[in-house]
Amino acid sequence: MVEQDRVKWEAFREKKRNSLTNKEFEMICQLHAEYLNHTYYKPCTCNPKTIKRWIQDLNDVYALPYAD
Repeated sequence: MVEQDRVKWEAFREKKRNSLTNKEFEMICQLHAEYLNHTYYKPCTCNPKTIKRWIQDLNDVYALPYAD
């Protein structure tokens, strides 16, 4: 994960809430598409299962050693 995205992800992870803002939802969709190598799309918000999995996927990417 590049430094700019790491900073955004750290700020997101610091917030302890049970809901997402539209801006956070967009960021998760964009980062997941970039780092998990798929086309950008927004999953349905009627079931939070997908977005929760995406957040965990991004946490896993964030946990990888940072390379300059």
